[in-house]
Amino acid sequence: MSKLEQLLTQIAQNKLGIETLETRRSDSLDFHDVAVWCLRDALEAAFNAGLEQGRNANLSDKANT
Repeated sequence: MSKLEQLLTQIAQNKLGIETLETRRSDSLDFHDVAVWCLRDALEAAFNAGLEQGRNANLSDKANT
């Protein structure tokens, strides 16, 4: 599992209560009712993780110049 997949799975578990993002070919396992505030929290967590990744890459680039 890639780092991105791990991050997205962790967000899904922590913010949405979704055990896995893998397709399980079962409607009851693959479709979830999610409150909008939980979805917002998950999107915000993903956005913040992207910002952090960008900051770390930027700092790494500056250190190498």
